[in-house]
Amino acid sequence: MTDPNFQFSRRRWLRTTALATVPVLLGPWAAPAGVAPRAAAKTPPLRAADINAIEAALGKKGSYVEAQATHTTALPRNDLKVSIKGEAVPISFGFGGWVAIKHTLDGTTAMLMSDTVLLQEEVAPLMDAAHANGLEIGAVHNHFFYEEPRIVYMHLHGMGTPAELARKFAATLKNSRLLPANQPAPAPAGGAATTAPPSAAPATAKEQFELPALDKVVGATGVVNGPTYKYTIGRADLQVLMMNTDMTAAMGLNSWAALAGQQAHAHIAGDIAMLEPEVNPVIRALRAHGLEVVAVHNHMLFDQPRMVFLHYYGRGPAAQLVAGFRAALDQLGPGQSEHMKH
Repeated sequence: MTDPNFQFSRRRWLRTTALATVPVLLGPWAAPAGVAPRAAAKTPPLRAADINAIEAALGKKGSYVEAQATHTTALPRNDLKVSIKGEAVPISFGFGGWVAIKHTLDGTTAMLMSDTVLLQEEVAPLMDAAHANGLEIGAVHNHFFYEEPRIVYMHLHGMGTPAELARKFAATLKNSRLLPANQPAPAPAGGAATTAPPSAAPATAKEQFELPALDKVVGATGVVNGPTYKYTIGRADLQVLMMNTDMTAAMGLNSWAALAGQQAHAHIAGDIAMLEPEVNPVIRALRAHGLEVVAVHNHMLFDQPRMVFLHYYGRGPAAQLVAGFRAALDQLGPGQSEHMKH
C-alpha cells in the first residue's frame, strides 16, 4: 500500500503546480527559443543532520553538491560482470545506479530520485518493494544494446523528509543486491581483484586516453573513475521543475558520455537530456558520427517542461567518439530547435 504521507505530498504539489510553473511556462518558455532560463530562486540546503540521517540509513557515505543542495549516493553493481558484443566493460561504464535527495524550492518537503541497475528477474521484486515503501516508479527501460547479461534500469522517486526518504529507499533495497551492505567491495581500477604489486596495477583512464585532447573536443573536463573517463554536462540553459523541485544535474538532469578501452579502440556510452524539439536533431547528429541510438524515453514524471532522454553507444577511436557527443550537445539550447516548433 502506498504511504499516505507520500500521497499527501503529491496532492499538495498538484494543487500548487500552476503557481510553481506558470512563470516558467508562460514567461521565457513562450519565447521563440523555446527554453526557460534558470530562475533565481535557490533550493534550501540540506542540514548536517539530514545528511547524517541519509548516510546512516543507506549505510554508505555519499557526496553533497552544495551548489545544487543535493546529496547523492552511488550504487554500483560490483557483483556483476558485464560484456558488450563479447568484450568485457567496467561497471563504471554505465552499470552503476545512484540515489539523490534534495529539498523542494519552498523547503517544505524533499524529493528522492534514483536510477537503479537491475537484472531482468530483479525488476518486479524491486517494483513491489518500492510501492510497499511509499515510493513510485518513473520509468523502466534499457540503456544499452548488446550487453550480457541483459540489464534493465528502473527510475524511482518519492516525497517526504530527507530522513524518511532515505529510510524508505533502504527498506526498498533491503532484499536486493543494490543495498550497499549487500554489495561486494569494489575491484581495483582495472576490474578483477589482484595481489600483484602496485607497479603492476591495471591502467586507469588517465593512462589509456589522451585526456587533454579529448577535453578540447568536448569543451569540458571529465572525471577519471578507474578504467573509465566520464563527462557530465547539465542543462544550465533552462529550469526543469518536478513537484516544485529544481531538477539539476545531480538529480539526473544531465547529458553524459563515458569512455572505456583505449585511445585507438574505445567504447562510448551515454545519455542526452533534451527538450522534445531537440530529439531528432540530436539523433541526426549522433548518426552522422556513426553512433547508435539505443533508447529514447522519459526518466521523470510530472516534469515541466517535459524532458526526453536518449541513450547511445559506439566503438572506435576515442577522438571520433567524443566528437559525436559534442555534435549532440551542439543541438541543445536556445535557438537550436526553433525550426522544429509546431
